[in-house]
Amino acid sequence: MLYIYFSLGFGCLFSKTYADEFDELVQFYLDTNLQIVKAELRLWHTKLENNNEQPKNALDALRVCNKEIFPNIHRLLKILCTIPVSTATPERTFSCLKRLKTYLRNTMTETRLNGLTMLAIHGDVPLTAEEMLDDLAKKSRKLDFL
Repeated sequence: MLYIYFSLGFGCLFSKTYADEFDELVQFYLDTNLQIVKAELRLWHTKLENNNEQPKNALDALRVCNKEIFPNIHRLLKILCTIPVSTATPERTFSCLKRLKTYLRNTMTETRLNGLTMLAIHGDVPLTAEEMLDDLAKKSRKLDFL
């Protein structure tokens, strides 16, 4: 049911068809008048008709959407771009974080924890010793004790 809610609601951004799920989507995500968003949606559809190249996905639509002219449509497109397709990646991230943040490592700073988590999650990214040495050589060697 949730999939239908999202697909029909967000689908109104890309097609001329209008669904009642769009009203629910606006009420859930936006704190604005529904009639304003509907008028903005009609203008958005007119812009897409006049545009030579139709956006193929939400990122392309976000690039085409002008934030000053279509603020609500822009916000809905940003939300659509950030909704994960599946829950596998967030679950993998949290399980990795649970392994890293143990009782003994509870006092580490947030920067170090973020770095260790990124290394553990993206362990398949190839790194060479030369790249690491070049990156470390660019940084200052002075310690900041203040």
